[in-house]
Amino acid sequence: MTDGLKPLVHNLGFSNTQYTYFTAPTGPESINSEDDAYESLKHCLPSLKPLLEKHDAFLIACYSEHPLVRELQKYTHAPVTGIFEASVTASLQLIPRHTTFGIVSTGKVWEKTLTDAVHNLLGISITSSRFAGVETTGLNATELHNAPAEEVRRKMKEATKRLIRKAEVGAICLGCAGMAGMDEMVREACVEELGRKKGEGVRIVDGVKAGVGILEALVRAKF
Repeated sequence: MTDGLKPLVHNLGFSNTQYTYFTAPTGPESINSEDDAYESLKHCLPSLKPLLEKHDAFLIACYSEHPLVRELQKYTHAPVTGIFEASVTASLQLIPRHTTFGIVSTGKVWEKTLTDAVHNLLGISITSSRFAGVETTGLNATELHNAPAEEVRRKMKEATKRLIRKAEVGAICLGCAGMAGMDEMVREACVEELGRKKGEGVRIVDGVKAGVGILEALVRAKF
């Protein structure tokens, strides 16, 4: 999965920026719950601490309210964000106030977990009028790449259509690092459901792209 993100980051074109990619040496193969996220923290943090002084910013490429974001912030003054936080931030900057953003993610467990995470990030205890909610494919991160291609496409499109039927959705976040490069499936569903003009106007936000872009700006601006 890490290797799959490399061309995505390279194609952003920040040629003067050097990237280091890190994969947990041990731990869960796929983050399918909050428990998995906390378990992965235990496996990542000891290896990351010695690297903190050698880098200007850090992006946690797990689409969740991952505890590693908060833990790294305790040990470095450099900017740290996760792809979840970055995608929500980017979506809110991109859409008009009368529209909403939503998330298409993997297993059903993420519907409540990511809804709660959005509430925590926005500092609210009830559903925001800017947030359409979370719809899921029923596939975990590993299955997104191992399941038959047609099954992945069908489930991605079905989840997208359920989401955009809920409200006037202006942005859709890809709710898993494993969905990198799956923008086209989401776009196809938007066009089928809303028509070409309106469907092509929906913003599709990849958290990895958003995260790299946000961190690049923060570092360059010396905030």
